[in-house]
Amino acid sequence: MSPGPARGRTAGAEPGGRRGPARRWQLVRAGTDAVPPSTRRFMQRARQRRLRAALPWAVAGGVLALAGLVAWVLLGTGLFGVREVRVVGAELVTPVQVREAAAVPDGVPLARVDLAATARRIGELPPVERATVTREWPGSLVVRVVERTPVAVVPQGERFVVVDRAGVAFRTEPSRPADLPLARVARPGPDDPETRAALDVLAALTPQLREALVDVTVEGLARITVRLSGGRTVVWGDATRGADKARVATTLLGRNADTIDVSAPDVVTFR
Repeated sequence: MSPGPARGRTAGAEPGGRRGPARRWQLVRAGTDAVPPSTRRFMQRARQRRLRAALPWAVAGGVLALAGLVAWVLLGTGLFGVREVRVVGAELVTPVQVREAAAVPDGVPLARVDLAATARRIGELPPVERATVTREWPGSLVVRVVERTPVAVVPQGERFVVVDRAGVAFRTEPSRPADLPLARVARPGPDDPETRAALDVLAALTPQLREALVDVTVEGLARITVRLSGGRTVVWGDATRGADKARVATTLLGRNADTIDVSAPDVVTFR
C-alpha cells in the first residue's frame, strides 16, 4: 500500500524532503507620504494640546524652584547678612548704645531680622522717644531715632532730673540746665499726677510769665504756685483753666503786688 500525500509539510520544505531557505521578516518605517494628511494634522494638534496643558505646570514648578532658591539665599545663608547698623538722629545717645540695644548679631541674614522687636529694644533707652528700623540691601540696618524733648528740670537732692512733655525722666544732670524751667514735685514720672499738673501749668504760661519764671511748685493738686522774679508769687490753685489764669496773671504783672491769686480767674485778688 503506497503512502498517501504527506500532511503538515513544514513550510519552506521542498518536495523530496529538502528544506528550503527560511523567510525573514523586517519592520520598515512607512514614509510620511504613507500617513494620511488628516491623521498627521490630528496627531500634531494632539501634541500641541499636551504641550499647552503641561506648560502651566512647568512654569509653576520653575517659579517654585526659583522662589525656594531665593528664600534659601536670603534666609539660610550669610550672603545678605547684616554688615552695618547705621544710626540716624541720635544726639543724647551714642551710636554704640543704640547698636548694643538693637542686639542684632553681625552676619545674621538681613531678611530674618525682626524690625519691630529691634525698634522696641532701642525704644527702651530712656532718651529715646521712638525708633524705626528699616533694611537697606544688601547688608545694612538703618535706625532712625527720635529723642525726647526736654521741657522741665526737677531737683532731686543735689542733682537735677530732666523730663519731657509726658513727664518721662530720661536724663540726670549734676547742675541745673539754664535753658529749662524748674518744676518742684516730689516724685517726677509719667504716672505722677503732680508731675502732669506742673507740666500743664508750664505749657499754659504766656511768654511774659515764662520770661519772669523762677519755678513752679506743686505741693498738692490744688496747691500749685508760680514764683516769678522780683519775689512775686502767683497762686495758681489747680491745673484747670490754665489759659485763663495765665492771661489774667499776665495782665496784672504791672500792679504793685507781691502775690496774685488767680486760683479763681473770675475773681482775682492780689496783695
